[in-house]
Amino acid sequence: MEELIYLDNAATSWPKPDEVYDFMIKFYRDCGVNPGRSGFDKAIEAGNIVEDLRARLTRFFGGDVSHPERLCYSYNATDALNLIVQGLLKKGDHVVTTNVEHNSVIRPVNCMVRDHSVEATYIPFDENGFVDPDDIRKAVKPNTRLVIVNHGSNVIGTIQPVAEIGKICKELGVVFATDCSQTAGAVPINMQKMNIDVLAFTGHKSLLGSTGIGGLCVREHLDIRQTRSGGTGVRSAYPYHLEEYPFRMEYGTPNMVGIASLWAAQEWIKKQGGIDKIYQHEMKLARKLVDGFKNIDGVAVYCCDNLENHLSTVTINVEGLEAGDVGIMLDVDFNIATRTGLHCAPLVHKQLGIDKIHGGVRFSIGAFNTEEHIDKAIEAVTEIAARAKKMKQTRLQSSK
Repeated sequence: MEELIYLDNAATSWPKPDEVYDFMIKFYRDCGVNPGRSGFDKAIEAGNIVEDLRARLTRFFGGDVSHPERLCYSYNATDALNLIVQGLLKKGDHVVTTNVEHNSVIRPVNCMVRDHSVEATYIPFDENGFVDPDDIRKAVKPNTRLVIVNHGSNVIGTIQPVAEIGKICKELGVVFATDCSQTAGAVPINMQKMNIDVLAFTGHKSLLGSTGIGGLCVREHLDIRQTRSGGTGVRSAYPYHLEEYPFRMEYGTPNMVGIASLWAAQEWIKKQGGIDKIYQHEMKLARKLVDGFKNIDGVAVYCCDNLENHLSTVTINVEGLEAGDVGIMLDVDFNIATRTGLHCAPLVHKQLGIDKIHGGVRFSIGAFNTEEHIDKAIEAVTEIAARAKKMKQTRLQSSK
């Protein structure tokens, strides 16, 4: 069977490194018990992996290394963002966010507006896909409690100027949160230097872990209100959920297989020479892909004129065809996996003016893609665009 060319890494990275698969299986076979709930050896060993990964990810994100307990696990970034939005906003507050956001921010914010009388302002991006930090500054009001920004777009791939936005938020005394779903593991993040108060991450994208694991990293000066309660495995006689971190933001049994996958992935990333080396490989392929698409008549490429401050995510449309139809052709005729539609980020598509044509076709490159994959993607889109042009000519002739 012909090899699948997988170009949907913005949805989830695939495949994972063999070392990640191997360690997940070995860990769960050898030590798949509940950590921190008992004092026997395997429970302690499982707990050691949990705590070691907390410390590693805290360093990885430039958090407060003396407080690794403030790296809290969740199911994914959406789960973490709900904890952040619901735990920071209350009636009468104002939140500033952007049109770049994923529904993991848009929907929790909108629910707070609808259900809790919170006020929200959405900042548009410019023609190149970037939010102007000055627009954030202008939007802040006396009751602004939170600014929350998508670090890297899952549609157009632009990396927002979070350091500049963070500086403004610090000056104005406003909490700054970032959705790092696309950037965690792809580009360097330093919470302290970027003045990020809290970030959300997921493990199954560029961090190269499994699905079902993510988290939030909370700076020492910030406390997030609890919105859930449950078991923690410690101080069981206490009648309320614990207020100290990490228990403040964690509930029930953690995803130990997911934690093991992230631990192993951190080892693999280090062996590759770090995320910079992986990023350079991905962006080399992204430049080749963009250049190829721009030379195809009838193909629109969005926000990729300059790939500086950009992820290896490229969204296009083929004139005369629905994005979904292009995706089906790529899959069925060329064995290329992409993602089509609105990508759970409807405001991006609306601002680009492609929401009415049901979004775009997204190509997202990962660590295991090759130049051959990119060549085949360009060839496939070239052929699909030629088909579309021929169909248009046929329709015009038949209408005469």
